Order: sequence, then C-alpha cells, then structure tokens
Amino acid sequence: MSLPEEPLMRAVTVRDRDAGVGGLALTELPHPHAAENDVIVRVHAAGFTPGELTWPATWTDRAGRDRTPSVPGHELSGVVTGLGYGTTGLTVGQRVFGLADWARDGTLAEYTAVEARNLAPLPADVDHVTAAALPVSGLTAWQGLFDHGRLTTGQTVLIHGAAGGVGSIAVQLAREAGARVIGTGRAADRDLALDLGVTAFVDLQADRLEDIGEVDVVLDVIGGEILDRSTALVRPGGTLVTIAHPVTVHPADGRAVFFVVEPDRARLTDLAARLRDGRLRPVVGAVRPLTEAIAAFTPEKRTPGRTIIRVTED
Repeated sequence: MSLPEEPLMRAVTVRDRDAGVGGLALTELPHPHAAENDVIVRVHAAGFTPGELTWPATWTDRAGRDRTPSVPGHELSGVVTGLGYGTTGLTVGQRVFGLADWARDGTLAEYTAVEARNLAPLPADVDHVTAAALPVSGLTAWQGLFDHGRLTTGQTVLIHGAAGGVGSIAVQLAREAGARVIGTGRAADRDLALDLGVTAFVDLQADRLEDIGEVDVVLDVIGGEILDRSTALVRPGGTLVTIAHPVTVHPADGRAVFFVVEPDRARLTDLAARLRDGRLRPVVGAVRPLTEAIAAFTPEKRTPGRTIIRVTED
C-alpha cells in the first residue's frame, strides 16, 4: 500500500548564496511541521527585508549547517492552524502576528512554523497587511528608543531614515513619549516625515548634518558615514543607537549601542493596541501578491513605506 502524498504549499525559496535575488524562485514545498512549543500559521500577509539574502542565518541553521532551500521573510500576520506539543497561550483559529525565527524558514510561504512566544494575538479590527508591517519595524523602534536609547519626555532625538519602515514608527513613538523629534532622509521624504510628527527635517543630500546641534539620542538605520558623523551630535550622557552595524566611532562622552531586534510578545500586544487606538500608523508603500514577491526584492522605483506581500486573501 502506498503512503499518501505529503501536501504541498507555495513558497519563495533561495538556494544559491552567490546568486542574490537571481537565486529566488517561487516553488512548492511540503507543509511545515510544528516542533515543540511551535504553532503553524496560515500566512495572510508577510514582510521582508531586501538585505536578508546577505544574512548568515538565511543560509545556515544555528549549528552552522546548510539549510537551503530556505524561505526568506520574517514578519507575518495570519491565522493559527496547528499547535506543536506543549504549546500554550494560543489556539487554533486565532489571528496572530509577529516574527519568525531568523535561522528557520520564514514567511514568504502559505504556511510557516513559528515559536508561539514570538507571536501576539491580533485584534479582529486590525487588517493583516497593516499588522505584517509592524513586527520588525515596531519592535526595532521601541527597543532602540527606549530599551537602549533610554529616551524620556523632553529630550531631543535624531531619527535617521524618518520616513522608512523603522524610522516612521520611531517618529510616532518618540512624539507620543513627549520628545522633540528631528528626522532625516531625502528631499522626497520631507512631507511624510513632517506629517508623522517630526519637529524638523534634514535633507541628507542638501543640508548639513552638523547644523542640527546636540541631541540626547540618535537612532540610526543607515550606518557608514552618516553613523560616524552622528557621534559628534550626541551630547554628554547621551546615546547613539544603530541597527546598521557595530559602531567604530564612539561619542566623546556618551554611549554607543548596536543591537539586533528581539521578539517580544508583550510589546507586540502593546503596539497592536496603539494601532487600534489610532496612535500608531505603519507606512505601507506597496502590497503585492506572492507571485510578485521576487520582483519586490528589487523594485523598479523607490516608494515610501514598507512593501508587504499578500500571501492569502482574507
């Protein structure tokens, strides 16, 4: 007697580290299995970071073993369809959003396996596309501003890339916390940054960064020369925070922190409440189907906000 065939799902995969975006393919994979403390999520919408094809975790597991073909994408919003052994806190049929593990298959697939602790319940009145734009950007902005930057009411924060995924969330959170917010970006980003709540905007291509003066916190997502030049703006006792790469030039009398975002169910729940209340608005630029996910890694033109992949129709 032959065994029944394993069900397949559509997924974007990558096999060749040297091929870059050219190595991406839309293919079929077996449905994932739930390990201990996992849930299986039917993905409705997913977010990705174009640079993740250069991340070591895209290619190898935590033990350093090759794990290709791997599925990129690490943000998701969807519905729980299965529970692994010992999983608590979530139920089948529940709407959830959150982060997939960096070193496991990601979210550009119809189904994915995720540790339950990396997910939070999604309110019924928050749509999946909006929710999928929030996990990495929202947690990065919060952790950068408050956990690492220690931003408080009345301080001044400089947010690089103020109209981008992380920056746009950071502007809104900092403004709500009572901070004075200075944003940077390109000239085309000015109107959006001002609409989000920056007090002042600096065009990095036309204005002098050094004219900003001293600030209490710098939140950087750019790195390179901009990061190095920003160290001189940190007032004594202030903090420079970056997600771009480890800091090589440190403030003269302040702290410098490089960090990688960490999952946090409680904070995701708090961010979702802000979405419902209208206090937080992720900037979604384009929404594309899974069949166009590969093209989304190299867009024809730059658009403000996050590109979100609609994997399953609501």
